[in-house]
Amino acid sequence: MRASESAPQAFIPYVGEDPTRHRIDVTTLGDLLLKAFDQYPDHPALIFPESAWTYRELVSRAMHTARGLVALGVKPRDHVGILMPTSPELVQMFFAVALCGATGVLINARYKSAELAYVIENADIITLLTTDEIAEQVNFVERIGAALPQLAACRDPRNLQLSGAPKLRSIILAGKSIRPGYLPMAELDQLAARVSEGEVHANRVRTCVRDVCMILYTSGTTSNPKGCLLSHEAMVRTSIVLGKHRFLLTHEDKMWSPLPLFHIAAMLPLIAALSVGATYLGMQYFEPGLSLDMIGRNGVTMIFAPFVTFLQAMALHPKFESTDFSKVRLMNSCFAVQPQSVSDAYRKAMPYTLQLGTYGMTEAAGIVATGHDGMDRELGFTRLGVPLIGVEVRIVDPETGEECPTGTRGEICLRGYSVFDGYYRDAEKNQTSFDAQGWFHTGDVGSIDASGHMMFDGRTKDMLKVGGENVAAAEIEAQLTRHPAVKLAQAVGIPDPKYVEIPAAFVELFPGKSASEAELIAFCRKDISSFKVPRYVRFVTEWPMSASKIQKYQLRARLLEELGLE
Repeated sequence: MRASESAPQAFIPYVGEDPTRHRIDVTTLGDLLLKAFDQYPDHPALIFPESAWTYRELVSRAMHTARGLVALGVKPRDHVGILMPTSPELVQMFFAVALCGATGVLINARYKSAELAYVIENADIITLLTTDEIAEQVNFVERIGAALPQLAACRDPRNLQLSGAPKLRSIILAGKSIRPGYLPMAELDQLAARVSEGEVHANRVRTCVRDVCMILYTSGTTSNPKGCLLSHEAMVRTSIVLGKHRFLLTHEDKMWSPLPLFHIAAMLPLIAALSVGATYLGMQYFEPGLSLDMIGRNGVTMIFAPFVTFLQAMALHPKFESTDFSKVRLMNSCFAVQPQSVSDAYRKAMPYTLQLGTYGMTEAAGIVATGHDGMDRELGFTRLGVPLIGVEVRIVDPETGEECPTGTRGEICLRGYSVFDGYYRDAEKNQTSFDAQGWFHTGDVGSIDASGHMMFDGRTKDMLKVGGENVAAAEIEAQLTRHPAVKLAQAVGIPDPKYVEIPAAFVELFPGKSASEAELIAFCRKDISSFKVPRYVRFVTEWPMSASKIQKYQLRARLLEELGLE
């Protein structure tokens, strides 16, 4: 029966995911890697600009590190931190922790010392893996030293006793330097000789699919980051559904992502690629020219880069027009929420590539909905796909909790195997995030149309309340990016004595283009209601960023300070 505009929303699966034919496939992270190794031992697993590893090399290195960790005293379900630049070595450490049956805490490599100190203590990390390598001008040793000022005075690097991190027993340092308080990686390698592979496997086979495999910290708007507890089932099952059923990957595919591996949008495609024995291509830091070289030179078949900051930089690079995209059959691009100038550039450069929209978040193992083979190709430019099979999605009125009619905006709520197990050590946040029926309230605003395709319309906190009228920041941003000089726009709300809140915008212009504040305000006034028009426009050349997203709270704080507002 065709859903009417007034009917409750329901997920309509496409024919390739007939529930009567679908069989659940799930395992642990360690087993996922070993299964790929069993089938394709000498096939490339990882390609980075400086190195390439086969599955045999990755498994051998990860197992060796796992033996060292077990010898050091790491036990199943212990929390092991990883603070390293994106590299094959980071993947090695991540799977070493998984093979031990322990939980990996992937730490944002951009965190400052105060953030590091918070995460190390809050996550109850017992061992931290890091490096003396300086990446993107970040010295991890210096930052850890500032975060843990007592470290340099510790005499026993295998039994640290730090008041600021009482559970932290050791920090393992890769590289050539010897630092007070750190256990050199060479010593961990020596410890590995004391433990057999059989002891590691004994821990591996006792790991449960509902055990937490990793903790990823997501940025808050005004408070400390929150640790999301993600199970083996959430990560592996989501990756298998994506890799095998949505992306139709085989071991011959090559998936490229520019995102750092402490980000869910890089870790998920990595695991999806490994789930079928395919090759994952990554890079330590994003550089548009090098990215285009990697895509063309390696015959990449899938691009996983759903954020405008990456796509726009590549599209504006001189190498873009000459890059060979002919092998790219799939691209996770999310053009439905990108400026049209960006999607137009890729539409022209990649006319035969199926563009996929994607909706997701860390709390749902990365992806909730995406496009699929056989869909109307234009939907890749206008919608964000249908929910993954087995994942429940509801759109509800945030004030009443009632389910919204089809096509109506409301809060996106999720339930299913991919939803995280809560925020670590944050009972209050968990209580407000989950309702009595187990639905996770995302705080995102979205809708589902009659064909089951989703759309994201911003955050509930990204909704402005202007004189009693609801205004989506995304609508203001979309209007501004229609101006030929505007490269990117972000809208925020600031307090106002008359209207409670009014819109303001931050804008980045295209190189060589110009526009004034008055011109952009007048441009908005032509096409959108007066209460949606930004009262202030400020110009930026650099955005305050997390790993992949613009941090609006910093923009808002900047304007409040300028205007002398609280």
